[in-house]
Amino acid sequence: MNLDTLRHSCSHIMAYAVKELWPDAKLAIGPSIEDGFYYDFDKKTPFTDDDLFKIENKMREIIASDEKFIREEVNRDAAIKLFRKLKEDYKVELINALADPKVTIYKTGNKFVDLCRGPHIESALEIKAFKLLSVAGAYWHGIETNPMLQRIYGTAFLTHKELEGHLKNLEEARLRDHRKIGPALGLFDIYHEEAGAGLVFYYPKGAILRNLIEEYEKKEHLKRGYQMVTTPHIMQSGLWKKSGHYDYYKDNMHIFKIDEQEYVLKPMNCPGHILIYKSQTRSYKDLPIRLFELGTVYRHEKAGVLHGLLRVRGFTQDDAHIFCLPEQLREEIGGVIDFVFDTMKVFGFYDWAIELSTRPKDYIGSEEDWRRATEALESTLKEKGLKYDINEGDGAFYGPKIDIKLKDALKRSWQCATIQCDFALPKRFGLAYVDNEGKEKQPIMLHRVLLGSLERFIGALIEHYNADFPLWLAPVQTLIIPVSSSVIEYSLKVMSDLIDAGLRVEIDSSNETLNKRIRNAELNKIPYSLVIGEREAMAGTVAIRKKGKGNIGTVALSDFIKQATEEIKNKQ
Repeated sequence: MNLDTLRHSCSHIMAYAVKELWPDAKLAIGPSIEDGFYYDFDKKTPFTDDDLFKIENKMREIIASDEKFIREEVNRDAAIKLFRKLKEDYKVELINALADPKVTIYKTGNKFVDLCRGPHIESALEIKAFKLLSVAGAYWHGIETNPMLQRIYGTAFLTHKELEGHLKNLEEARLRDHRKIGPALGLFDIYHEEAGAGLVFYYPKGAILRNLIEEYEKKEHLKRGYQMVTTPHIMQSGLWKKSGHYDYYKDNMHIFKIDEQEYVLKPMNCPGHILIYKSQTRSYKDLPIRLFELGTVYRHEKAGVLHGLLRVRGFTQDDAHIFCLPEQLREEIGGVIDFVFDTMKVFGFYDWAIELSTRPKDYIGSEEDWRRATEALESTLKEKGLKYDINEGDGAFYGPKIDIKLKDALKRSWQCATIQCDFALPKRFGLAYVDNEGKEKQPIMLHRVLLGSLERFIGALIEHYNADFPLWLAPVQTLIIPVSSSVIEYSLKVMSDLIDAGLRVEIDSSNETLNKRIRNAELNKIPYSLVIGEREAMAGTVAIRKKGKGNIGTVALSDFIKQATEEIKNKQ
């Protein structure tokens, strides 16, 4: 049985149950989604947790009655008449937006009917394991001026064992939520009333974590032949009109005027990199040219879609654009794929999924260029023996793309790396290189990110590790805990020696009990605590406690430094 079909059918059973309990509730839409399903309702009073319990029980009654899913094809006028009689205004609006003279409806039993393309399971009795999860608000069509609906989320699996495993993962994900962990550990905050929502403030520890990621990326890019650049945060709107972003992304752009000239707060880095390429004559001998920028961009995101570090209004991309010859294209794509995998492994991710997104409905450039670009991406994936799914029509407006989605410790997907192949923007901007015969030719342009948004990646990193970062990424690597005031002098010497060795160190000489200070180190997720008493001070040693493992022994300070620096060097 197809799991998406099962979940979509379960959403219909949920809607059936809601209509049985609250006949005046109006139906909107109810698709299957990754890991579950939802249905949107227009109901005068809010759904409560008790209501979810009632709906689940009603769903079980419907399932036990072995209701059948019956498909019918009817003409548009008949469908409109049917749903008007049922007072389902949202369904009527959906039908009016359809071009086809006939529409498909599904009946479940003798009481429930819904507008739906299907497919569905044959009988409700096939639904064995499901759970309603939560209620959230959702604007009709996602437009803030439309009515606010109530969205009930749920999930369904083929077996109870799979469902139980998923619910356990959801609980673990709740405990790992970066929106709670980040502020609690003093890493960042994402809302200050005086600044506004969706804007990230990195506190000292969070800034250390971010800087570690940035420094690693800078070093690795330089090793691989990239050149670092920096572009302005604001540029004239004519540049964005020429690139096409103004037409395709205007609603998400911050546009303003200076001296009557229209400017844009940059939502992407690519036009700036194009101007750098154009700044001088390029020879075929110069290509490929790889320009890299940790570029901060700003997008006009609606308040309803903001979500921790995962969806913000200002974020930094590890953005690069590669300008290459046609014969270099596959090698450059392959090099980026290798770079992505190498980087992900360093940060502790070893599982991923790949999608190839093809030409969307609205696009620029010729069909031939799109064919060549798609073929270059797909053939590179095949040459590397990589499995991938086709995501029809989800490419960028200027070219197809490869998306590499990370899977974290809970097997959740995170969108990070993207490789986009672009023939269109080089043509729009008149980019050229001089070939070996002295003729001007057009280069091909690759847009790519490895981690994508640093904010999103840091959110994923926090949840992947539950903020128990490996030593090299930990904002505070070692906490020194003096047992008494008599060993403060030695403790300060230990701290100085550790700092000289390049470790990030703090000391807790507060009046709290020893056990409380050790407990605080665990709660603050500090990898190593060094407990120092009279014996350690006299012997020049430290008593090591490792997070999650407790006391692991007493060693000479020099031995601990050697052990810790080796662990950091190996990115452990």
